Amino acid sequence: MIYPLPAVMVSCGDFEKSNIITVAWTGTICTNPAMTYVSIRPERYSYDLIKEKGEFVINLTTKDLAYKTDLAGVKSGRDIDKFEVLKLTKERGNEVSVPLIKESPVNIECKVTEIKELGSHHMFIAEVLCVDVDEKYLNKTGKFDLEKCNLISYSHGQYYTLGENIGKFGFSVKK
Repeated sequence: MIYPLPAVMVSCGDFEKSNIITVAWTGTICTNPAMTYVSIRPERYSYDLIKEKGEFVINLTTKDLAYKTDLAGVKSGRDIDKFEVLKLTKERGNEVSVPLIKESPVNIECKVTEIKELGSHHMFIAEVLCVDVDEKYLNKTGKFDLEKCNLISYSHGQYYTLGENIGKFGFSVKK
């Protein structure tokens, strides 16, 4: 029971044939180089789009995007155009040809470096090529402010907003 997990929308494909899949199995796996992953079942529509293109975008989600995040996870891109149905805006990235979700506060542009077939899910390990942040979520010093955007997480079938800041790294040893 590792909890909570980020609830993100992963965009994939290209501007003509795109999709959004909601993923909770994602995270940072390396700092230098910046690496991340998403784990997806091979039968999902997005799986082949990511495998063929070798790129995806992790779009962080907010309390305001919770309904759209959930719907993107329960409907298949085989049946609907999720960008159109969810009224989300495709935006061009800096490094990948996959559309970003403009309404997301943070878009992480990724290039697949390896696919690990682990069982029910396959892990797409990827290098982070670029991180795009909506400037309205930056504080006065230019640092990303989590409290401004109400990011959401997922645990055992439920969505949650992130709580209050209770300390920063190293506060336990600070003099």
